Amino acid sequence: MTFFALVAASGSCGALLLYRALETHSHDYQFLIWNLVLAWVPFVAALGLYDADRRGMPRLFRGALAAMWLLFLPNAPYIVTDLLHVGVISGEPIWFDALMVSSFAGTGLLLGFGSLLLVQSVVTRSLGAAWGWLMLAPALGLCAVGIVLGRVYRFNSWDALVRPGALLRTVATRATDPSALMGGAALVVALTVSLAVGYFVLYAFARPDASD
Repeated sequence: MTFFALVAASGSCGALLLYRALETHSHDYQFLIWNLVLAWVPFVAALGLYDADRRGMPRLFRGALAAMWLLFLPNAPYIVTDLLHVGVISGEPIWFDALMVSSFAGTGLLLGFGSLLLVQSVVTRSLGAAWGWLMLAPALGLCAVGIVLGRVYRFNSWDALVRPGALLRTVATRATDPSALMGGAALVVALTVSLAVGYFVLYAFARPDASD
């Protein structure tokens, strides 16, 4: 049911974008489709991991799915940063563009949080509830780092595989610059906290009996 609801949400995002393209005869926001596709990757990887763990498949296979999930997880909440284009790209009223981009961003967040919920379930089943909760901090922290690297420094998830040297040099350069380090660390912390609050809200709705 959840899967089909997310498909429906993605379809409504596409409908809004199609309407805008037909009205403006432009493809200004076409990048949102690609960003949403990337947001689906961690959710599909988490679904695969959840099923593989339930079936008791080899650890190497499950580890590969977990690595793919973590590598692409930042793409899900990253769409929120696309709100910076609202009011800059003209053609439709600002309220419509805000609604459209917010729809993509909300769907991306749901995909990311849904995948996190699935992975937490896997960790809880394998290692216990305490580890299920403890894994959230590094996962959300790395997710926040990925968002910063993507929006500020224009790296993509696959750059960790195809351009690891450039990625490491950028991180090392910023880490040795006190002002850049402080600013980047503050942004990562703020994003991590925001993501954590959003996830806990979703968790409370998804698991209403969790406190029983």
